[in-house]
Amino acid sequence: KIVKAGDKDLDGQLDFEEFVHYLQDHEKKLRLVFKSLDKKNDGRIDAQEIVQSLRDLGVKISEQQAEKILKSMDKNGTMTIDWNEWRDYHLLHPVENIPEIILYWKHSTIFDVGENLTVPDEFTVEERQTGMWWRHLVAGGGAGAVSRTCTAPLDRLKVLMQVHASRSNNMCIIGGFTQMIREGGPRSLWRGNGINVLKIAPESAIKFMAYEQIKRFIGTDQEMLRIHERLLAGSLAGAIAQSSIYPMEVLKTRMALRKTGQYSGMLDCAKNILKKEGMSAFYKGYIPNMLGIIPYAGIDLAVYETLKNTWLQRYAVNSADPGVFVLLACGTISSTCGQLASYPLALVRTRMQAQASVEGAPEVTMRGLFKHILKTEGAFGLYRGLAPNFMKVIPAVSISYVVYENLKMTLGVDSR
Repeated sequence: KIVKAGDKDLDGQLDFEEFVHYLQDHEKKLRLVFKSLDKKNDGRIDAQEIVQSLRDLGVKISEQQAEKILKSMDKNGTMTIDWNEWRDYHLLHPVENIPEIILYWKHSTIFDVGENLTVPDEFTVEERQTGMWWRHLVAGGGAGAVSRTCTAPLDRLKVLMQVHASRSNNMCIIGGFTQMIREGGPRSLWRGNGINVLKIAPESAIKFMAYEQIKRFIGTDQEMLRIHERLLAGSLAGAIAQSSIYPMEVLKTRMALRKTGQYSGMLDCAKNILKKEGMSAFYKGYIPNMLGIIPYAGIDLAVYETLKNTWLQRYAVNSADPGVFVLLACGTISSTCGQLASYPLALVRTRMQAQASVEGAPEVTMRGLFKHILKTEGAFGLYRGLAPNFMKVIPAVSISYVVYENLKMTLGVDSR
């Protein structure tokens, strides 16, 4: 980055004059950032000013954390940073603004657990200009496809348990797998996976485009959104993407529940539903699906930020970077909490998607289905299939991460 920024004659190297010019130019940018942090205009930055500046960007840190950041730059032990200390610390670090300095703190949602993760990834101006954003999306999509395929048997078992398990038919994990293999052979464990993988690309693309537009509509001039803005923009983008690809969700459920020989493929399944049940069948369960987005996104983001900040306050001694394994653990736990909160809505959605209408039979509503489940199975009935759902979270996140990192290297994406 330094060579690129300073290399005026484009010969791939810096001579002394170019280096001096780069430092002078960079110093101007650092001076602007220093002034924006120096709220009291006294030529010094203290811990409170760091806390306030990061809070303005939606990153909450404690005074103890701010003091740790100060200590790393403070050479004379005054617990404040003057211009010389600030410049000396950042001069050979080619970042230009505070959002770039704290970019690794953000919550990235490339970890795909086959659920509708609703807050899309954020990209810097540079990543958007250089086209790195679409490589991140391709790498994320590829990682999602591999992780979904690897955990597809658990996903199909979850759908079967959500629809068919009851007090009288208490399907267990081993029994469920045995039943699937007996009915359709080992290949049947991957029923519904084709369309589950197929919907990644349109869903990711629509979600990303909608998120970018909503950010503009919110009218924020921040490169990185505050947490409540991310929640609002992410939930709306998720709702738009889900509305666009929802018929594929219904198809995925029907394909996962189909018996051997029932349909010859996805198109045959879609034709059958259209012929027998009409277009409205492709939007069964739409309302509980939309309602599930807000608790999922809200709890996922809130738990993630809380866990990450708690870890930083307790264990981050010499660095403000939590490290990849801490972020992975925070992401796994927050995603699990989000799923727990929205699971009853997901179960009702799946049951509504699974209903093939019989002529003359009454249409089951969301409220009616909730009442029926609570009456016949109790509150436990709303959490059928939760065990295989949780069993797939850790392998899905781990596979996603490994594949994502490898795909990024293949596509030439700089690691953040």
